Amino acid sequence: MSARLPVPVRVFALPPWIAHALRAQRGPVPWNAVLRGALAGGPLLIVALATGRVPLGVVAAVAAMLAGINDRPGSRRASVRRIGGPALAGAVGLLTGTYAGQHLSAVPLTLVLTGLGLVAGSVSAVGPVASGAGTQLLVAAAIGAGMPLPEPGWQRAVAFLTGAGWLLALRLALPTPGSLAGDFRFDGERAAVARVYEAVADLLDAAGGEHATVRRAALTAALDHAQDALTGPRLRRCASSAAERRLHSQYAAALPLAEAATALAWAGEPVSARASVGPRRLAAAVRGGTHTGPLPAPHRSAPALRALDHALLHAAEAFDQGEGGDLHTRRRTARELLRTAFGIGGREYGLRVALCFGAGVALAQALHHGHWYGQHAHWYWLPATVVFLVKPDLGPLVSRVLCRAAGTVLGALLFAGFAAVLPRPEGLVALVAVCGALIPVATRHFAAQTAVVTLLVLALVMIGGEPQASVGRIGETLLACVIVLIVGHLPMPGERGGGVRARLVVAGGAADAYLVHVLGGSDDRAARWTLRREAYRTLAQARTAIALAAAELPAVARHTEGTDEVADLLERLVDTATACAVHLDDTGRLTPRHTERLTELLSELTAHRARVGLRSPDVPVLPLAG
Repeated sequence: MSARLPVPVRVFALPPWIAHALRAQRGPVPWNAVLRGALAGGPLLIVALATGRVPLGVVAAVAAMLAGINDRPGSRRASVRRIGGPALAGAVGLLTGTYAGQHLSAVPLTLVLTGLGLVAGSVSAVGPVASGAGTQLLVAAAIGAGMPLPEPGWQRAVAFLTGAGWLLALRLALPTPGSLAGDFRFDGERAAVARVYEAVADLLDAAGGEHATVRRAALTAALDHAQDALTGPRLRRCASSAAERRLHSQYAAALPLAEAATALAWAGEPVSARASVGPRRLAAAVRGGTHTGPLPAPHRSAPALRALDHALLHAAEAFDQGEGGDLHTRRRTARELLRTAFGIGGREYGLRVALCFGAGVALAQALHHGHWYGQHAHWYWLPATVVFLVKPDLGPLVSRVLCRAAGTVLGALLFAGFAAVLPRPEGLVALVAVCGALIPVATRHFAAQTAVVTLLVLALVMIGGEPQASVGRIGETLLACVIVLIVGHLPMPGERGGGVRARLVVAGGAADAYLVHVLGGSDDRAARWTLRREAYRTLAQARTAIALAAAELPAVARHTEGTDEVADLLERLVDTATACAVHLDDTGRLTPRHTERLTELLSELTAHRARVGLRSPDVPVLPLAG
């Protein structure tokens, strides 16, 4: 008898658009952010209740809540821009919405807010901070126009800035647990730089193994995070200059180490465990603010290993001297920012935001004037919900809609129960404080964040004097979901998936510029590291956009098919260019393996770029072959 072959077992896999809705971020609980969230809205409301300025206290607490959503892990200097920029935009939106709502009738008001949505949506394509600013601009404009209060618009704007400024002050003043031994103002920067050295060590350990690509991506993420942590306003220009110069020097010293580790991973051969000991000791020195001590030198049997040895020696000198260093960050010009905002990606996103926000404003006003809301309710909830739903950086469209609907229903039902038993206003103020503490954890999943925010906002509205309106909020959220689903699938002028293609074009241009510099024989290593950082950073941004687009419904996801293959090839091209740079530094010539790999990658890139409609520039390679 012949042996019976095993029957293959089919594993059921959820469609990407459902799987994304169930996926949540993981990590340790940010207890410092939890503490800030608990101290954000509650004290503001207590002061408002004590002084009889409850409406302004509610506005300040809303601003603190929005600032808490932007209060992400990182350095204090980065939080100034991440929290302060959107807060300023929110104050402008509140001012604009208040005066527009007071002086314009329904149709002109809808047109003005629709135009504001077009501008805010286009600007949101510039980056994460701009996206947060665009969101707060529109949300605050909807609140200003749809929640008439007795106070004038300028007082509401000041209250909004006060609420956001209060949370930012907590972020700058409160030390991180466990950081009191040193200068706690720079704990975020130290942790970010130390993580770079740890990521270098992890990549060295993974060289020649199946996890090398993942570890190289983790190194890129660590370098991006450290750049962001160190970029920004100084907290105290004189007293902190020495500490800042030291951190800049330590970050700059990690760049040649990262370059050598990438070249070793590209070679595909394991390296001795001794190679990763030095970077780990450097990481410990950064975290503890101590000296490095003796660093074991790796074997110098290959160009990349010799480069690693030189980089370790340079790092040891930089740690001792601490004279500062360049962050090797390429700042975008005003023309480039405008090109991003009003290019194909910005135009597509801006148009969808404008249509969604305008439809939400129009429908909300129609329902309001038709007394669907009831006698005391205001109409801001529907357009404000639309703003959050239309944001692509919060996930694919269907995932956002499912999470928003589920989170709103859960939050509204929970609030209905709390409102029936909690004393007023003390119990509601306590509920606001608890919800503020939960926001830093809830931001890991959009449904959880929506539930917590719904609880918090409904409590604030009731503190402000409105009746309990959980059922109405659920209905408005479902209407917002319908609006965004319809507009999100409408055909738009130009090519669908323009945002993904725009990011891929930028990443391709950065990769090509880096390769041309490497093959051009320039000795300017600072410029090379800047170009390398720009290439990897833009590639990471393109990969994020591609992953989100791939998790859309099939009818939408098909418009970006093939872009992930272009990103893979670009990433391998940048890795190969890095290996070429290290080898040229050591020998002045490329090996046949380098030139063959470059020729192969450029040929594949040309074919894949043409397949997805991207331009393929000419890059000189063979003249430098050895």
